[in-house]
Amino acid sequence: MDTLKIGRYIQHLRKAAGMTQKDLAEKLNISFQAVSKWENGDTLPDTGLLLDLCDILNITVDRLLNGGTLAAGERRLIRLEDVEEGFRCMERIGELLGADCTFFTGMVEGINEKMNIDLLSYLKVPATREVLYAEVLIQGILSGRTVDMGEIEEGLNNKTMVETIRGYLTKTGGDEPAE
Repeated sequence: MDTLKIGRYIQHLRKAAGMTQKDLAEKLNISFQAVSKWENGDTLPDTGLLLDLCDILNITVDRLLNGGTLAAGERRLIRLEDVEEGFRCMERIGELLGADCTFFTGMVEGINEKMNIDLLSYLKVPATREVLYAEVLIQGILSGRTVDMGEIEEGLNNKTMVETIRGYLTKTGGDEPAE
């Protein structure tokens, strides 16, 4: 592991989040000197802090420990077909357990709150359903996965969403799908 590269990446993420070393340290209940040592490459964050640090910086542990890059071969393919199936399965939960089942309503309410939408209404309209698919694909890309743009172009009618997905894929360096 390249401690200097990791430290520079922590510093980049901290600054991008608009935090000082002191701000980050306070969120983690540590000294700002500890953050400074990380950023200078002198030490690495304690393993007990990694999950909280990554949560604060909105990054995965593997990406942090790779200094912001994915290790070769770790970019997995997320398929549109699987995303569509995932949403069908969510709908089936409501059908199988009942739309008033606490488990189903809790799932839907959680998604509604997190995404500030009405999930069930979005799922009823093909155009907004596609927006949900695109959102899942983009979130996958942002967390290190890749997509097959040929599949996306063929499967989505909304060309704006297709180009948005392509833009995220290009920005993250994932323009070649995994084998």
